[in-house]
Amino acid sequence: MSEMIDELIEYVTDEYVEEDDDDVEVTATTPLITGGLVDSFSMVSLKRFIEQKWSVTIPDAEATAEAFDTIESIVALIRKHQ
Repeated sequence: MSEMIDELIEYVTDEYVEEDDDDVEVTATTPLITGGLVDSFSMVSLKRFIEQKWSVTIPDAEATAEAFDTIESIVALIRKHQ
């Protein structure tokens, strides 16, 4: 599971953290949605990345801000659909 967390942290950091935001560190518990790092448009691309990377289908009804708010909650969602 640690590898999955690391890959998600790397993706979120590369895609959503601005290069000049040196003070932003993404961890497994960083609030992504409620912290303003990932918005609703970005959440769609994150969902697409997850579905392609781990060959899962996440129903739109389960792709909520709460489910996508931390790396830990995203991992739980992926595990649920594997």
